[in-house]
Amino acid sequence: MNHVLDQLQRPLRDLRISVTDRCNFRCSYCMPAEVFGPDFAFLPNDKILSFEEIERLVKIFVQLGVKKIRITGGEPLLRIDLPKLVGMINEVEGVEDIAMTTNGTLLKKYAQQLKDAGLVRVSVSLDSLDEERFLDMNGRRGKVKTVLEGIEKAAEVGLQVKINMVVKKGKNEQDIVQMAEFFKEKQHILRYIEYMDVGNSNGWKLDDVVEKKDIVEQVNAFSPLEKVAPNYKGEVASRYEYKDKKTEIGVISSVTDSFCSSCSRARISAEGKLYTCLFATKGTDLRELLRSDKDDKAISTSISSVWENRKDRYSDERNEQTMEERKKSKIEMSHIGG
Repeated sequence: MNHVLDQLQRPLRDLRISVTDRCNFRCSYCMPAEVFGPDFAFLPNDKILSFEEIERLVKIFVQLGVKKIRITGGEPLLRIDLPKLVGMINEVEGVEDIAMTTNGTLLKKYAQQLKDAGLVRVSVSLDSLDEERFLDMNGRRGKVKTVLEGIEKAAEVGLQVKINMVVKKGKNEQDIVQMAEFFKEKQHILRYIEYMDVGNSNGWKLDDVVEKKDIVEQVNAFSPLEKVAPNYKGEVASRYEYKDKKTEIGVISSVTDSFCSSCSRARISAEGKLYTCLFATKGTDLRELLRSDKDDKAISTSISSVWENRKDRYSDERNEQTMEERKKSKIEMSHIGG
């Protein structure tokens, strides 16, 4: 094994793989309908990595130190036969954990197959329990009830479940405590996510961010919290356990409280580009390498070189940047997942 470190001595441990750029939602912070409309040109099938190509990459990345795989999208469950891919990844020696991020609309249908294939954990995006606010945030594409049924089915079949809530000022900050109350009762971990400037189409403004400290204060007033240590080095969420020990919450605060210094994540977009930061402006084309006559060793060398030269710390630098620099074209969330 050839474990690699980047310029800031961060290891490569986690790999996030987007399996599609398509989604059945049009969330304003990710794929707003006015940009991703009926005529939007999504990637044709031949431009998306095949299951065999993904499996080959996983084997190469494991040799470089990756232990955890997360499947993302778009909405990953729109990819035909996704449980088959989970099974293929599960067979790769060295993979210790397979997770998936989903909007939950198809989870009830596929939860059992995913668990049987080797999926361990699932993060479900749900931004409000209020039907009207949820519809407003997802482009009027999905119902709360469907997502909740998916969450319960996933828990029932034995998947570890976390709920992700993106909090945006003026949209859903009034739901912070209601969500805490509901999922505390259900014994599911809820993670609040500060609204982030991912991609170029979500019209991000700092004024729209509800800060971590405000979120924690509100939940603490509902039910007292105590800060707990990360589960592992590089965990992105700050963890807070309820003092009565009835589950916990997390806050992912890349805007106000950067975690760049311990970031061990690489991302592969739906079209097979390698990105070393969620806020990256350019990637390395792995699809071209996979479809060339290069062997695994040559591809591994290319990936190692990218990681070893990595010095990304976008969230640390965010406040130092001029608005002109910030306008660089970042990769869209719908291509790269979370």
